[in-house]
Formats: sequence, C-alpha cells, structure tokens
Amino acid sequence: MAGNGLPVPSLGRVKLSDLIPSEGLPSDSYKLSVSTLSQSLAQYSAAIIQFSGIDGALLRSGLDSARLYFHQRSSYPSADMIHTNDSREWCKTSGYYADPQLWQETFDYRPGLTPTEPNNSMEFPPGGLPDIFALLGKAARDILDAISFYLNLRSSPFTEILDNVPLRSREISSSVLSVCCYARPSFQGAQHHNLTAQEDGQMVMYPDHEHQVDKSLISLVKSDKAGLHVRDFHGRWVLVDGDLGPQEAIVYPGLALYQATAGYINPALHRTEINNMQGNMYGRCSLAFKLMPKSMTSLSCSEMRAAGHGVEAQFQLPVPVDDFMQRPHPTDQIFNRHNFQSFNFSTSQDGSMKPMMRRRKNNSRCKPLPPSKRLRLEAQRVLKERVQDIADKKGIKLSNSWYGAKSDRNWTRQSTLGQLYLNQFLCFPNGNDP
Repeated sequence: MAGNGLPVPSLGRVKLSDLIPSEGLPSDSYKLSVSTLSQSLAQYSAAIIQFSGIDGALLRSGLDSARLYFHQRSSYPSADMIHTNDSREWCKTSGYYADPQLWQETFDYRPGLTPTEPNNSMEFPPGGLPDIFALLGKAARDILDAISFYLNLRSSPFTEILDNVPLRSREISSSVLSVCCYARPSFQGAQHHNLTAQEDGQMVMYPDHEHQVDKSLISLVKSDKAGLHVRDFHGRWVLVDGDLGPQEAIVYPGLALYQATAGYINPALHRTEINNMQGNMYGRCSLAFKLMPKSMTSLSCSEMRAAGHGVEAQFQLPVPVDDFMQRPHPTDQIFNRHNFQSFNFSTSQDGSMKPMMRRRKNNSRCKPLPPSKRLRLEAQRVLKERVQDIADKKGIKLSNSWYGAKSDRNWTRQSTLGQLYLNQFLCFPNGNDP
C-alpha cells in the first residue's frame, strides 16, 4: 500500500505572508496565492504553506522537543493513559494519552486546560507549545479567510463560530495542538497491532480503518519525516509531505468546513504511513493544529446563501457543533459527490484570480444566482408547495403553468394567479366556488 503513495510536484505552494489580508483592494500576490491555494485544495485536498525563517525555526524546535518528550516516557503507558478517539471528548482532551493498537502517542495542548497525570502530579509538556499554538492558529485563520475570499464570502465570515482572540477569562480553547509520535521503538505493545507488514525491508502501518477525516475547519501538520498521504480528486493516495522544506507545513480542510460551505470545499481523506521504523530512533513526530468551531455554536450555510451560492437540501438547516462532532460521517457519501469537478481555476497573465464554475445540468448548487432571482424562485417554490399541498388534500389537479415564470411581468401575473388559488382554498375549504 505504501508504494501507491505518489509525490505530487504540482501540489500548490503558498507563502503565508502572501495570504495575510490587508485593507483596500487585494494585491496581485494575494489574488494569485488564493488561486493557487484553492486549486491545490480542489485537486489534492491539501496544499503546502511556507512560513518565514523564524517561524520555521520555531516549528523545527517544537519537533525536537517532541522527540525528547516521548523518548523520556516509559515503554508502555498506564491503563489510565490508554484510550482511543472518543467523539464525546472532542473539545476536552488535554495532556498525554496513547493508543497501543495504532502504536501512536499524543500530547494535546489546549489553552485553558492544565494537564495532569493520573496521580494528580503536574505534566511537563514538550517545549514551545503556546508559541506554536499561536503561530499555527493565526495561520489557520488567514487560510480560512483566503478560502472565504475565493468563495466570495464577506470578510472573516466564520468569526462567530471561532474562539475569541485572545480567550476570555475561564474560556477553554476548542482548537487543539496535538504533538504526535508514531511507532517509537521503545514504545511496547506493537505485538497487539495486526496491521503491520514487511515490504522490501520496510515496515508499513496504517490505522485500522486505513483513513481518517478531521472534523476541523482547517488542519495544519508539520512532521519530521514523510508519511502523510491524502486522497486526491482522482481517488489516488498521494504523499503530500515527501518534499517539504524546513519552513513548510501541510494544510488541508476538515469536515466542519465542508458543512459550513455547503459541500463546496471537500475535506481531506488522509492516512499516516511509517516507513523503516527500526531505523527511526524516536519514531515519526508531528505537530498537528486543528482549528475547531466552538461547541455552543452551529454550522450554518447562511454565508454561502448570502454570497449567491446554491445550497442543497442536506445543508439547509443549521447543525449544532457538538452534535456534528459526536455523530459519525460516512466518507463514501462525501467523496462520491464529485464536488471538485464543479471548480475550474484560471489565472491571467497579470496575476488576477478568475475562479469559474462549470455549469452542470440539473445542478443548481453550481449556479450562483442574482439576489432578485433567488428571491423570486424561493417565493415561487414556497407558494407552489402551499398550493399543491392544499390541492392534494382536496383531490384537485393543478396546472403547472402558473409557477413557470421567466420574466418579471410573468412572475407578477402568474404568482398572483397562484395566490388566488391559495386564497380560494383557504376561504372555501370545501372547494366550492363563491
């Protein structure tokens, strides 16, 4: 399986400094960077973000600290530290825990929570986590705003569902920075893992379900060794961190952004591979930041509708974040939708971004409409449903001509006729003419 991972030279590379918005008209570098980011997310569900030299050094020092942290731990965790992912604890995890079945150890840093060991002693975390959390959190918000700009949404449309910056008194962050270590040689319990195989002298491992989907809005991952595979638009597994530079990290969308954008931005289906584990003294370490919505809010597509995007029925109603995080999301229903095919990107010679959408027959979601026409169509739909519902109860068959308006004049005439139908049924419940 590992050999099927293909490095993708065309994976979009974007400087984080070029994605920082500014007042006034967007610069050419901003428009070009947004186009590159959006195209990469559409084709590969991932992109490469380039940090500054100072920020890159901070990330690398964080990985060094992570290796030392996990190396000094005991060879096998206590029973209190062993657990697998529990959806009910999605915004409460903090401190060290391990999953021996996946041969994975994690330390979650969540501002507002002080992690403790099971014996109530203080936990000594890897170094630099507050600074790394602040760096990746700011980057994730800038990337989210860039995606919003591409979708023609208003500035910072997701502010209401994100944590306050900075956190208020007694607030706990919904977002989390996870420091992970895979296949540490001194971490025993690998005998319980049943998905290891020897291939050409290398050990290969994937989780039990072979792939994962983050429930975040945006995820940012920086690792010290290659091994992150993401499924692209064509269904191929591609190695997205095979040629990362020292100042680069991977970004990919999550399920919360998929829901909030009415399915226009697909989440990344990803899996982790560990190669040549015997040769890695401390295993593969990574820093993974997940920008999460607040638990007491709802995921709504109102911003998409306001921007003129069609919203399918399954996205019409707001979804409480806590319910969304706890319920399962079958990936086959998401990734069989072929949403990427509705996007086409072109960049002119002057660097301006010109996002376009391929119109597909009977797919109103891909056809942005002007506000006036959207209002007329919505009014027609509601009126038609009300009249048809009453007519069905009375056993009366109606002609469809009255709601097929194609002009303002016809709209006025035919909707008035429809209202007369409705008034007749309401005023004369027995269906008798006056």
